[in-house]
Amino acid sequence: MEEEIFHSVRLDEEKCKGCTHCIRHCPTEAIRVKEGKARIDEERCIDCGECIRICPNHAKYAQSDSLEVIKKFPCAIALPAPAFYAQFKVDISLGKILQGLLHLGFQEVFEVARGAEILAEEIDRYLKKREIVTPIISSACPAVVRLIEVRFPSLIENLLPLDSPLGVTAKLARLQAMEKGYRPEDIGVFFITPCPAKVTESKQSEGVLGHIDGAISIANIYSRLVNIVEELEESSSLPLASFRGIGWARSGGEQESLKEGEYMAVDGIHQVISVLEKIEMGELKNVVYCEAQACVGGCIGGVLAVQNPFIAKVSINHLLKKYTEFRPIRKEEMEKWCREGVFERKKAYQAKEVLKLDKDFKRALEKYQMIEKLLEKLPGLDCGACGSPTCRALAEDIVRGKAEEIDCPFMLRDQLLSLSEEIHALANRAPQTMAKKKEE
Repeated sequence: MEEEIFHSVRLDEEKCKGCTHCIRHCPTEAIRVKEGKARIDEERCIDCGECIRICPNHAKYAQSDSLEVIKKFPCAIALPAPAFYAQFKVDISLGKILQGLLHLGFQEVFEVARGAEILAEEIDRYLKKREIVTPIISSACPAVVRLIEVRFPSLIENLLPLDSPLGVTAKLARLQAMEKGYRPEDIGVFFITPCPAKVTESKQSEGVLGHIDGAISIANIYSRLVNIVEELEESSSLPLASFRGIGWARSGGEQESLKEGEYMAVDGIHQVISVLEKIEMGELKNVVYCEAQACVGGCIGGVLAVQNPFIAKVSINHLLKKYTEFRPIRKEEMEKWCREGVFERKKAYQAKEVLKLDKDFKRALEKYQMIEKLLEKLPGLDCGACGSPTCRALAEDIVRGKAEEIDCPFMLRDQLLSLSEEIHALANRAPQTMAKKKEE
């Protein structure tokens, strides 16, 4: 049975003008333009949101849940991403922001920032193990995880074998709600998300504790709170995360929450690809841990956020100075959560063989040779006029039976020229042939 693929990133065909902006920027070459419309290859798509960001016609969008879905559960729990805090003015406290979520109808709030702080403790413990493949690559960004599964399968063993901050927080939130007396079926967990990749992650969550019931965009929640949040009462009862977890909203925050070590941070999907290529070539083995985020600036740069990411970074930096008191995590709590499987990934990383030319090695080699021959004929301009991002991508599509040589306008022109020359030659020979027949 084939795995059902869900993607948050969608195409609005009515708005699509068939331009080539998206195919040029997709990091996995998941988009083609066919018959004047973009087409997204679901097997290649990693939901990074680059096509949403770059599309001048707003033909790409991210599907997320409506706030109305929380009404189905007696205990609806909001999991606000750290980036959510950065959308508001710097003088608005976290207490008011979290109180705003209760005002919208949530019964409980569990900050992903706090889940990140707890996860950081477990990451520190994992990195102390001697037999690990370095550099370990963070599992926090689902777009990066999917990128590795699709484009860099050899690096799967480098991925951190622990759940993401979102997955960990969802489990902790459910455990806390059940300890308060709520039945498992009455609990609904909803993530306030800055990006489509995390919508996809939430839809693919598995297991009773790890299950997430919905993902609501930051833009959706922010629009309902922006005009009233200042008037809300300050909440002192809601637990507040510290700088260690809040910092995960921006690039570098994850490594800063860990204890000292040879760590690095990279953001922006194309810069991530560059670093992953270096890791694949074995050039960064001296780095122990690599924090990688698909959006420029980190989660504050997500396409479902509303604030300019540079302004959002200022807000986050302000919060880091304000919320400096870190609530220690007891050893007994960590041991309990380990027993409960809070840090365990329910679904193993899996290489996606979508970029392989063929399962049979001999046949794959033959197809590779066919691609090289086609590249000698193609112009090498990577103009995108054929609907593929590069000439190599078109050659692969032709070999896979998904395109034809005449999709390239230059090859079509050459074929038409050749055909016209043949017709011209036939036309010149026709009178001579007819004359011979008359003589006979």
